[in-house]
Amino acid sequence: MPDLTHGDDAAAVNSLRSAVMRLSRRLKHQRVDESLSPTEMSVLGTLARCGTATPGELARKEHVQPPSMTRIVALLEAKGLVRLEPHPEDRRQKVVTQTERAEVMLEESRRKRNAFLASLAEDLDEDEWAKLRAAAPVLEKLAHL
Repeated sequence: MPDLTHGDDAAAVNSLRSAVMRLSRRLKHQRVDESLSPTEMSVLGTLARCGTATPGELARKEHVQPPSMTRIVALLEAKGLVRLEPHPEDRRQKVVTQTERAEVMLEESRRKRNAFLASLAEDLDEDEWAKLRAAAPVLEKLAHL
């Protein structure tokens, strides 16, 4: 277990936090549709990864309160990016499904952000690029814990 109170481990965690935050801010500026908030984009990304979900499930996955998710889903539905359908087992609930328009927009957004990251990576040497490739699965794991 790393010692996060001082030394190299604490410095690495601090550096990682700072770098992830700066890179995240830069990636947020690479949006395809400026009318969508980062939270709305995140909900669409969750639907793309996980498939259909109830608003309550989305609220848990996105770490927001259910009433907030209800508002977000309503905004996305009004923009034609999701549709609400009856729950297959519990007719009192609805499930949220992304539309084809959302899929196309997300793919375009991924392409733009990937191109941005690729342009940054052009400045890396082969050793740095190898380290980045090795770190990618670890960063992915941290993002989903």
